[in-house]
Amino acid sequence: MVNQVQRGDGNCQSCKSDSSGSNSGGESSKESSRCSTPVLDADRSDRLRDKMRRRMESGDRWFSLEFFPPRTASGAVNLISRHQHPGPFVLRISLFYRFDRMGSGGPLFIDITWHPAGDPGSDKETSSMMIASTAVNYCGLESILHLTCCNQTKEKITDYLTKAKRLGLKNIMALRGDPLGEDWEEEEEGFNYAVDLVKHIRSEFDDYFDICVAGYPTGHPEAESYEDDLRHLKEKVDAGADFVITQLFFRADTFLKFLEDCRAIGITCPILPGIFPIQGYQSLRQLVKLSKLEVPEDITKVIEPIKDNDAAIRNYGIQQAVEMCRVLLESGKVPGLHFYTLNREVATMEVLRQLGLWIEDPRRPLPWAVSAHPKRKVEDVRPIFWASRPKSYIYRTQDWDEFPNGRWGNSSSPAFGELNDYYLFYLKSKSSKDALLQMWGEELMSEESVNEIFTCYITAQPNRRGHKVLCLPWNDEPLASETNLLKDELEKVNRRGVLTINSQPNINGKPSTDPIVGWGPAGGYVFQKAYLEFFTSSENVTALLKVLKKYEPRVNYHIVNVHGRNLTNAPDMQPNAVTWGIFPGREIVQPTVVDPVSFMSWKDEAFALWIEQWAKLYEDESPSRMIIKYIHDNYFLVNLVDNDFPLENCLWQVIDDMFELLDVPPELLNDGAVSE
Repeated sequence: MVNQVQRGDGNCQSCKSDSSGSNSGGESSKESSRCSTPVLDADRSDRLRDKMRRRMESGDRWFSLEFFPPRTASGAVNLISRHQHPGPFVLRISLFYRFDRMGSGGPLFIDITWHPAGDPGSDKETSSMMIASTAVNYCGLESILHLTCCNQTKEKITDYLTKAKRLGLKNIMALRGDPLGEDWEEEEEGFNYAVDLVKHIRSEFDDYFDICVAGYPTGHPEAESYEDDLRHLKEKVDAGADFVITQLFFRADTFLKFLEDCRAIGITCPILPGIFPIQGYQSLRQLVKLSKLEVPEDITKVIEPIKDNDAAIRNYGIQQAVEMCRVLLESGKVPGLHFYTLNREVATMEVLRQLGLWIEDPRRPLPWAVSAHPKRKVEDVRPIFWASRPKSYIYRTQDWDEFPNGRWGNSSSPAFGELNDYYLFYLKSKSSKDALLQMWGEELMSEESVNEIFTCYITAQPNRRGHKVLCLPWNDEPLASETNLLKDELEKVNRRGVLTINSQPNINGKPSTDPIVGWGPAGGYVFQKAYLEFFTSSENVTALLKVLKKYEPRVNYHIVNVHGRNLTNAPDMQPNAVTWGIFPGREIVQPTVVDPVSFMSWKDEAFALWIEQWAKLYEDESPSRMIIKYIHDNYFLVNLVDNDFPLENCLWQVIDDMFELLDVPPELLNDGAVSE
């Protein structure tokens, strides 16, 4: 259940990363012993320019994607998110890319444009800075932030660069930018040319940032001549730029001539062609107007008669782009392609598929969604509790100075920041309030109504009102494929009030390339202990504790409630590795643990979600809200681990034994109730 098994895809699933949650215990980092393990995925630790170099040396072609910041907060949510839920805004939402979705195709990087009129360096969720930060920190995407000279002082630019560095951004596209009016106005306290911005970045930040600059295959429209513009490009590269992305063009030979001319004057860095698949008549006119380019007559002749047929224009644009890209790639001079997406999905993905560049690899570098923040590049261990809420985990650990590598360690007080900012666009549900009410019930009648919602989520069956339950407060995504291994048992226990929010099957030496449970490099084997996490009533817990006695030490348990009642048989509160892998030439990697201390931090978040995301859908004192509040106040959160992973999972039998005990008449049971 991806509320039980979260597939980390480097995921959309794009924080106000400079917002700091307070640290419990007053600590600023996760203090524990460390054991260094080689990073499984070298791309996580390499700079972008090094990734390019490696790809060029190996002949492995790549692609990259450009996005612009959405205008609205809902647009920001849907830009970074992988799935959409049915609702009144589906048509509008479908215009936005999902970073997670596009990330699954394997782009080398993405870039985010900078619009001076849109407060691009602010903490607003629609700002360029925040979108780029979210892509890096929460979606694991290598990202380039555009930065322009327009309407900015030298001091402001330095502040933006400092902020970008703090947020984990390490790539900048240095641009002069378009004027706010008709003509460029001199920036007396700033910069008037991109070359000066490049020099400033290198002067103030040395080699920290990889720098990209723009090239113009037909010359910049304001340049005195094509040759003069080439000289300006060389000045930018000589000043410290690492690579070039070009303006769009319509003919492959236009770019190839430009590339040849660049090499002739000594520009040796990578030069990536900017590809614009024509997707609509109006968008083409607007882009041509902004770039001051002319559309070739033969293209115009094709488009004009079908200008009112978007599908026909898009199909033509796809084929035109595919043909042009094939010429570029077959030249042997073009290692990668950069796509101007206009935040639209269909055309770019189809071009990439026809070129054979769109490759959805089901394997994951680790079982959870990685972050691309530089300080997290060696992170390879996390508690399993946040498996379905990786963005929350990243948010709550953003102030750590170091991250577990090799093993979790034996810290007694990991400092998790408080999670009070449920409103942040990368933490809140992508579904509207109306859609959530349709899924979770506009009116709840009893606790059994809640059991039914959980069961519908597991089974993917419609609820009583005919709406599919595609998410829960603990997971904003539909079920993962791994859940099918547990689906029947999960359905049975949820119907009876064991409300599961996280689980994994036991795995004994499956190949790391397995499409369902595999992770890490090829040639390895992965292992898992069976894990089950759920909310259930105090009556059930009373019976469960009696049953668990006969399963010790095979089964470890941890049972807590919102008031702090804490019951566990974890030896000395030590972490328990529940996922590990063995790979050729490497130490054993154990990326997922059940840590009793971290569970207490997770407990606060897990219980709070009942109120923050479910109860608050209803009016104060309404019966529905009171039902959710009763569950919040009286249920327990339980996790169970079956340590004998080579044997058949015994956790289902544990639950069956609990129900069997509950079915015994009360007068035949000894008193032993669990209270608050």
